[in-house]
Amino acid sequence: MSIVRTALPLVLLTSVLTGCAGLQKTDWPTCAAVGGVVGAGLGATESSAWAGYGALLVGGTAAAYCWVHGDGDEDGDGVPDSRDKCPGTPKGVHVDANGCPPPAPVVEEAVVVKEETIVIRDVHFQFDKATLTSSDKQVLDKIATRLKAEAPTAQLTVTGHTDSVGSDAYNQKLSDKRAHSVVEYLIEQGVPRSSFVSVVGAGESQPVADNKTADGRAQNRRTEIKIQR
Repeated sequence: MSIVRTALPLVLLTSVLTGCAGLQKTDWPTCAAVGGVVGAGLGATESSAWAGYGALLVGGTAAAYCWVHGDGDEDGDGVPDSRDKCPGTPKGVHVDANGCPPPAPVVEEAVVVKEETIVIRDVHFQFDKATLTSSDKQVLDKIATRLKAEAPTAQLTVTGHTDSVGSDAYNQKLSDKRAHSVVEYLIEQGVPRSSFVSVVGAGESQPVADNKTADGRAQNRRTEIKIQR
């Protein structure tokens, strides 16, 4: 019986201290209270006079042990230091179960195409002239709407092209007149004149298809608008 009376206090005290070690430092009042109850019980096993001393001794020991060995929360984020993977989190920052702030949202930057070329093949002009037809203007109206959205930051370069029918000199002049006709119409529709940095005719010098076929010649008859942002 004396062995049990001697061992029981040690077992109970060890249990209290072990339990306190799993708490946070701020839980020392709980450890003190539990220790006090256990200490009072241990003291009472000797005599009623020892109950108060036992409560004071074990309660104080448990509180001190909890403060020294307890799991702290130094950054005050609500996550114990033992599993806080992001110590030192600023006060007031929302954290997850690991004590870490949520990752910042990934903002994807819009990719701006620095250079783009609009190829117009649906503008046919009047035969052997640089005069726009009604259907030509309908096509250019859509392009004007887009180019106005690009202004005033974009720089526009317009180049007229022809097929190989006729002399080089004639095609050169015709392509130049047609390029200017396109530009003047776009300006009338609200595209700033200052946006156009170059308006030239390349004649038949820059074919993109075989001039020996009707389809190839149709592809070569075009107006190109290069957009530089």
